[in-house]
Amino acid sequence: MLTACEPAPKSAQNSEASAPAPVEPLTEAEKAQVLASLPAPYNTANLEEGKKQFGKCRSCHVLIETTATTTGPHLYGVLGRKAGTEGSYPYSDAMKAHNVTWDFATLDAFLTKPRDAVPGTKMAFLGIKDAKDRENLLAYIAVETAKKPQ
Repeated sequence: MLTACEPAPKSAQNSEASAPAPVEPLTEAEKAQVLASLPAPYNTANLEEGKKQFGKCRSCHVLIETTATTTGPHLYGVLGRKAGTEGSYPYSDAMKAHNVTWDFATLDAFLTKPRDAVPGTKMAFLGIKDAKDRENLLAYIAVETAKKPQ
């Protein structure tokens, strides 16, 4: 049932993954703290189930900040980012024109059925029908991309 995103144009692909200095991963206690700080219902999500759901995304997306262009844009910092603006990824005109800043609600709607949420998107993924699966996935992305507390 997994459908992959359409590949980026060959001219836009970068064979070397470049990224800022590695970020120290969060401890389990820090992950629990980030999870608890998320808005309901995401603050009670199951991160292990979210990780399983991310398996549907992994063929096109990564959770680290990188300038390398893969099949889809990286998801590091996606929460709070304006749609279609991650610098190095060649977005469709539809996504560039999708005038939202990604938050839990807008990402949830998009992940339900991407082509209905953004007609003309390059993302060929069919969506995730189950609301709890989307909650778990979005909480997992939020926790895995959280910055280590200072």
